[in-house]
Amino acid sequence: MDTTVWCDRCGEALTGDAPHPACAAARELEPPRFCPQCRRRMKVQVLPRGWSAICVEHGSASG
Repeated sequence: MDTTVWCDRCGEALTGDAPHPACAAARELEPPRFCPQCRRRMKVQVLPRGWSAICVEHGSASG
């Protein structure tokens, strides 16, 4: 079983050697675009009061 954790903004692997400071800063204002568990592109809906994102494999998240 693959235990890689993926960046939910750019879709690249997250490792201790290569942090994603630009992605972390952007995520303060933007919803996730990729599932951090499987790297699939998520269906994202942005609403005036928040956002919702759905991965076909792992379900939904909101913020």
